[in-house]
Amino acid sequence: MGKKSRRKVKPVKEQMPFVSRTFEGLPGEADWIALREFVPAATSNITLADSDRVIKICSLLPGAGVGLVRPDDEIWIGLQVAHNFGDISRDLAHAIALGLETPSGTPIVMTDPGVGPRLQDIIAPDSTFDVTVHDGFDYWIAGVDDSDQAAELMESANEGATPTAQVEGVEHAYWTQFGGRSYVRWVRTEDEDDVLTALARLRTAGGDGIGDDTRLIGMFRAHGLLVPVWELDAGQDAASLVGSAQEFEKRLAGTMTLTGSLTAEERSARSSLANRQLTIR
Repeated sequence: MGKKSRRKVKPVKEQMPFVSRTFEGLPGEADWIALREFVPAATSNITLADSDRVIKICSLLPGAGVGLVRPDDEIWIGLQVAHNFGDISRDLAHAIALGLETPSGTPIVMTDPGVGPRLQDIIAPDSTFDVTVHDGFDYWIAGVDDSDQAAELMESANEGATPTAQVEGVEHAYWTQFGGRSYVRWVRTEDEDDVLTALARLRTAGGDGIGDDTRLIGMFRAHGLLVPVWELDAGQDAASLVGSAQEFEKRLAGTMTLTGSLTAEERSARSSLANRQLTIR
């Protein structure tokens, strides 16, 4: 046997397969995406399947932390984090498993999750995902730390938080304000091609706004779902959009039932919208 044939072959490390819709199958899939990608301060709770243990999911934790175990043993998991081992759902499931073994009052330290269960495997089938959007990050220290140092930390964090609110009456739509302008980002759970086609039809018909003086300015794709973005006139807040957003929802749903071929103008509108897409993941 020659030297070459006696060389040991280094085993290839098994990896989690790529999944385009990271949060598909979870309660509130679209809201997981919103909290992961663009809502600055929000929380929700999930229940684990095997223990009925409740875990708090946070859009962002101090220092973009993985998670922490509070002094009362409550486990908090952050969504806007630096780590990404290839499957965010697997990463978060691993962070929860680490939290179950982490002492009270201690941050969770992330390790390589390897191949294993995903969120879809560990969350109870009847778990909900009801989002609470906060005005700032004061919830980080509520009931835990009222020191001057903590107050200064909150003041600094809150200065960087963009005002955000859910648009009531519809699901997965979030109003925000930054740079002196207001916007709505609305995560759509329908097939992205169908949404894009329907928006093109509505744009051609002059019905792609979600209210008076609102403009569909583009969209981005995140975790397999499409997120259209509207710019609003100054002074329009989330409350002012309630009725008009519901009307748009009906208009979009009705347009998505159309099966005829697009007109030349509609094809042009679709192409224009598609060219403005940005894929986050």
